[in-house]
Amino acid sequence: MNLNERATLIDELIDGSISEADFLRLEAEMRVNPETRHTYYQRLKLDSALAAEAEGSASEDDNTVVPFWLEHARGLLSMAAIAVFALLSILGWQVSQAPNPEKPLIAAEPVATGFAILADHSSAVWKDRPYLDRGDLLPQGMLEMESGIAQLELFSGVTVIVEGEAEFEIHSPMEMTVAQGKVRALVPTAAQGFKVSTPSGDVVDLGTEFALDVTPERSDMRVLDGEIEWHPNAKAKQLLTDGQSLRWTVGGESAEGNSLAPFLPGINDLEKHFAQIKEDRRSAWIDHSATVGQDPRIIAYYPMNADTGWSRDVADESPSQLHGTIVSARRDADRWDQSSSAVNFSPAGSRVRVAIPGEHRSLTFYCWARIDSLDRMYNSLFLTDGHDLHEPHWQIMSDGRLFFSVKKQEAFMQDGVKIADKHIAYSPSFWDPSLSGKWFQIATVYDADAGTTTHYVNGKQISQDQIPDHYVVDGVKIGNASIGNWNEPTRDEPLFALRNLNGAIDEFAIFSEALGAQEIADLYEQGRP
Repeated sequence: MNLNERATLIDELIDGSISEADFLRLEAEMRVNPETRHTYYQRLKLDSALAAEAEGSASEDDNTVVPFWLEHARGLLSMAAIAVFALLSILGWQVSQAPNPEKPLIAAEPVATGFAILADHSSAVWKDRPYLDRGDLLPQGMLEMESGIAQLELFSGVTVIVEGEAEFEIHSPMEMTVAQGKVRALVPTAAQGFKVSTPSGDVVDLGTEFALDVTPERSDMRVLDGEIEWHPNAKAKQLLTDGQSLRWTVGGESAEGNSLAPFLPGINDLEKHFAQIKEDRRSAWIDHSATVGQDPRIIAYYPMNADTGWSRDVADESPSQLHGTIVSARRDADRWDQSSSAVNFSPAGSRVRVAIPGEHRSLTFYCWARIDSLDRMYNSLFLTDGHDLHEPHWQIMSDGRLFFSVKKQEAFMQDGVKIADKHIAYSPSFWDPSLSGKWFQIATVYDADAGTTTHYVNGKQISQDQIPDHYVVDGVKIGNASIGNWNEPTRDEPLFALRNLNGAIDEFAIFSEALGAQEIADLYEQGRP
């Protein structure tokens, strides 16, 4: 980038006329070139007064182009402030200060809430919390499991197995309450002192494994390995050792012996059970995926696990045989933990290159993706090379919103106002850093007949956007494109915008019609691990 081009792009950024592609080029330049950052800051200071004066004249017309970076910063007071927010926050700068290489940068640290993870489950049904699934942080407050078995992993290292019908609450990594239900706890050395409160009293573990069967009237306990202390309500504590068991009522009556109801299976047995369930579901999905590949509406279908005979190939299992090629990306475990059955796009240049011919009135994009982080402004799912007329772009914003657009026209000026080249359909945010490493089914349906774009996550509709009539494209083209990244074929410089997905994809499909909500839900049910 020469000096004149750099100055032009900086001026376009400040006055709000910069294109998306030029913005990304300038962003990349600023990351590596301190002189460019200094030039930007100086020009911003000179133009700030003009930007403030122009603030009140911004049009609210529906056809007015809102720069893509301004879309994420509505409500700021001036175009200059917006430019600072969008560019400098990416670079870790403080808006109100000049860059100071001697001053350490302090970034906001992501936060999450909880003390334990739902590691796995077998048909667990949760009252009032149907969304809870594998890998989720357990929410605070009393949890009610109506049926099934769940394996919890507390941050202290304690593993807890719960069988429904059960009511329990995790207070900290070292303490929980069980109001009702069967519980089995494996406590490592580092977590000795772990406490479980019941209506009859408290169990304090001294290592290593114990089980409880709790009702509102009594608590049955058994030491499977090691020792526990039993602290009954208003009574002296008792020590129970390996193999001992005890029943204690709320009224203080106790009975020793081993004539208690059977407790839950051990950790190893349960993990084998979970593994078998997962393998059975994976086998069912493999059978189902064969039918997906033969759906007459399928344009291209990439299960990612097909053995193509060459590690860089990604086989299209549809009759079209539009095979893809892996660039830089590496093989990874899929959503069933099967090795080399997914493609990981985390390395910067990663992508799967494809070429999709034809024109299509409506489209459905569908994939299973594991998101490790959203550390780019745009995180690619599927992008055409460049962004020519009638081409779609599908990606995830850094704040967890889905983004979909089809370019209708070239942007142009009308009465001094720049008119947008496309309509962008954003979903609400569905992701935050606490969900890092989780697999999601993601689908977006572009329906030209209805004039809508509909976003789905895990089989459920999260938004539907009405496309203005003058932005509906009834002949969508794809051509050369990338799964998991963006390619700029006309670029003649080594700098490039980082849009690769920091995560993995193990199934990707494009349909030539708008799939209905029930079809998306059925695909989720067939494909969830």
